[in-house]
Amino acid sequence: MIVPSDSQFQADLRRQGWRVTNQRRLILEVVRGTDSHPTAEWVYHKVRRRLPRISLGTVYRNLKLLAEEGLIRERDSRGFGRYDGNTARHDHFTCQRCGRIFDLEARVDPALERRIGARTGFAVTHHRIEFYGLCSACVIRPGRAKGGERPTLRRRRP
Repeated sequence: MIVPSDSQFQADLRRQGWRVTNQRRLILEVVRGTDSHPTAEWVYHKVRRRLPRISLGTVYRNLKLLAEEGLIRERDSRGFGRYDGNTARHDHFTCQRCGRIFDLEARVDPALERRIGARTGFAVTHHRIEFYGLCSACVIRPGRAKGGERPTLRRRRP
């Protein structure tokens, strides 16, 4: 993932009318600096290395503000919030064994929105497609989920 410069973070925050605090700058930098779609707790632990007095509540509040202003995206993954620093339109693949989430840059059928709109009469502005299965690392890893069933979803820290 390409990480914008510190001056770009500051410009993004100022454009939204926010003060550029060290906490906000660092939280935004951490989320934009990974493609792992981190949880708030993961962001907290990363930020805390550089700002030991920051609270988890401060991280949650700032993540919410950053998402509301479109500087990051919040997504629900298996019942808990994950954050995406890539705000460009893209789809995702979630591995059902290891829980890792991957960005898919190749858009699926760009005419899809037009076709859905034509068939339903809806004014489609955008879409989000989620793919599920096994990532390439899990495909080559031997073994199965218990009882030969589909792989189970396990919580995994990004």
